[in-house]
Amino acid sequence: MSEAYLSRGVSATKDEVHSAIKKQDKGVFAGAFCKIIPDPCGDPDYCAAMHADGAGTKSSLAYIKYKETGDLSAFYNIAQDSVVMNLDDLLCIGATDGFVLSNTIGRNAHRVNGEAIKSVIDGYTEFCEMLGKYGVNITMSGGETADVGDLVSTLIVDSTFFVRLKRSDVIDCDNIKPGDVIVGLSSYGKATYEKAYNAGMGSNGLTAARHLMLSHEYAKKYPETYSNTIDESKVYCGTYGVNDILPGTDVSVVDAILSPTRTYAPIIKEILDNKRSAVHGMIHCTGGGQAKCKNFGNGIHYIKDNLFDTPPLFAAIWKNADIEDREMYQVFNMGHRMELYCDAADAQYMIDTAKKYGVEAKIVGRCEAAADGKNKVTITDKGNTYEY
Repeated sequence: MSEAYLSRGVSATKDEVHSAIKKQDKGVFAGAFCKIIPDPCGDPDYCAAMHADGAGTKSSLAYIKYKETGDLSAFYNIAQDSVVMNLDDLLCIGATDGFVLSNTIGRNAHRVNGEAIKSVIDGYTEFCEMLGKYGVNITMSGGETADVGDLVSTLIVDSTFFVRLKRSDVIDCDNIKPGDVIVGLSSYGKATYEKAYNAGMGSNGLTAARHLMLSHEYAKKYPETYSNTIDESKVYCGTYGVNDILPGTDVSVVDAILSPTRTYAPIIKEILDNKRSAVHGMIHCTGGGQAKCKNFGNGIHYIKDNLFDTPPLFAAIWKNADIEDREMYQVFNMGHRMELYCDAADAQYMIDTAKKYGVEAKIVGRCEAAADGKNKVTITDKGNTYEY
């Protein structure tokens, strides 16, 4: 269990959630990254998925940036975070087009005004329009904006996606096998379809990142941005101000953490359009970080021993003594957030396709048979080895 995360009211592994749902039906493809259901239209050749997720506590930091700078772009980008946390999960089952989106925005109207809401909605519209240029079409079907100040101190932005796809097109992680290599797609840098440098945070680990990086002055200025159930010593206990420059970059700390969650949709669509059968499985390294893959496949020992260099943002977080080395890989993506599992002979195609879009990719590890038949993850990085 990640103590630095749990002490701030968040579970990195969500073991209690997995336990609560373990008796639920696993869907048409039990090993798929997202639950897949029979086609609501009744076509036996099709299936469907409905998925819900959001930007999480990233909106609390967006609120701080807005209060400190008056810059509404912080809210604009939260929409992308909410979209990608759904879209890129669904990419992992092989869906790349024909998505339907509904959003839910909950706010405290005393603190988050109409201009901020408009910025979020504009962010949804323009991000979906950009994806359409790459053949990833998302229909916005409306949504709900609720004033729920009794429940929400600032703002929460969630989305729900629906998609149909052919059963023959489904990517099922049960097909991950010993001998597969793991191709990782980097989470940081600047993709051709991104407007600026992306520090790689995504929308996981935000609670830890905010409190480990930002100084305690923000606790006093913005108590509405954190839970009063957190021990005071764990609240904004870092050394940085929001406008300080992140070491190793030319961007501010707040902008680095708020980097919009990178989508891999243009890359994955091209790969699946041309070599779908070569992809045995895909893992979106969100909640659980580099140990996420442990939840998928059968009897697989995931060995990751060639990770990307640690991006500057995660390196800065790592320097804080409040989080242990092993936890870093469990809370954060540490440099890559999408994994494709394939034969070694097909890996170069995946790597070359990603690079066409300005996204670095490489083989970060491999799969072996687990000696005891139980999934296991071994990470070796910087001379240290961690088991999950």
